Amino acid sequence: MGLMAQLALRKDVVVDKWFARVVDTYPAETARFLRSQKDPFANPVGRTTHQQLGTLVALLDADWNPDTARSALDPIMRIRAVQDFSAARATGFVFDLKQVIRGLMKSPDDARWIGDLKQLDRLIDEMALISFDLFMGCREKVYELKANEMKDRTYKAFAKAGLIKEVDDE
Repeated sequence: MGLMAQLALRKDVVVDKWFARVVDTYPAETARFLRSQKDPFANPVGRTTHQQLGTLVALLDADWNPDTARSALDPIMRIRAVQDFSAARATGFVFDLKQVIRGLMKSPDDARWIGDLKQLDRLIDEMALISFDLFMGCREKVYELKANEMKDRTYKAFAKAGLIKEVDDE
């Protein structure tokens, strides 16, 4: 049985261990909440993250599709983009999947796994690049919204102070 088939059989274990590592990237109090709160309405961040990680692990077999990976990573990266994460910290969790999988293998040094591990590493690296693009796109949007809000505030303050004169269309 190949590595990808074994991963499919242990998908839930992989997702739970990966989720635990993702949660550990948050501050201690937040991590404790994300880990312990099981109510999806009280913990939408934890629920969304866990579900999307499951989708990503399922994609590692023959059904790999970059567009589906992008769709699964998008909600996670939107959440992380509005939090106080650097780009490396926000996207680094993707690489943790490599250690999770290797940690579950009985003999990761076994020569028969070399081809599967290379393919797996390539797919995870592709996931990381997709997550970085998504993160940067979200951050650009956040900064654009902040800049527009600042322009609006400035304009309103100048208008209120009578410092702005409307130009006639003639």
